Amino acid sequence: MVFIKTNLPEVFEIHIEVKHDERGFFARTWCQQEFESLGLNGKLVQCSLSFNSRKGTLRGMHYQLVPHEEAKLIRCTKGAIYDVVLDLRRKSPTFRKWVAVELKAEKRNMMYVPEGCAHGFLTLEPESEVSYQMSEFWNAESARGVRWNDPAFQIKWPAKVEVISERDRTYPDFKIN
Repeated sequence: MVFIKTNLPEVFEIHIEVKHDERGFFARTWCQQEFESLGLNGKLVQCSLSFNSRKGTLRGMHYQLVPHEEAKLIRCTKGAIYDVVLDLRRKSPTFRKWVAVELKAEKRNMMYVPEGCAHGFLTLEPESEVSYQMSEFWNAESARGVRWNDPAFQIKWPAKVEVISERDRTYPDFKIN
């Protein structure tokens, strides 16, 4: 795997290294040792899949509080998404900054989201499917979110939001202090 640094600490775009032969190809999409060698969380305990029927579907921005903070490994397995990571680590030099990468099934790239960051995405194609691997189990009491258009962050989305859940649409403004 090739780990590409972003402008947020510990947030990586990851490209798999594909080995082709007459049968097709083989590629490693996860290796605990590789992640841990970079100081990243190598423990993944849960995997989820979301299917999004319409272009312009927004999910996020989600995170969990301590002691259930989670790292995530995100991959678009069908279609394409605009994947956003928002740094909510108050002691981070990039607190309140965000980074976005287009994840495409045909490109097979992934995004690593460390603990303390919120994650969300906007579908760029209909029938987009997203695989999430998490380092912690989902915990309802710790689950939180940041509104996609919160003025504290000024996230620039590349297309109009057409579909969004009531929960994601109504998160309150983020309290900076």
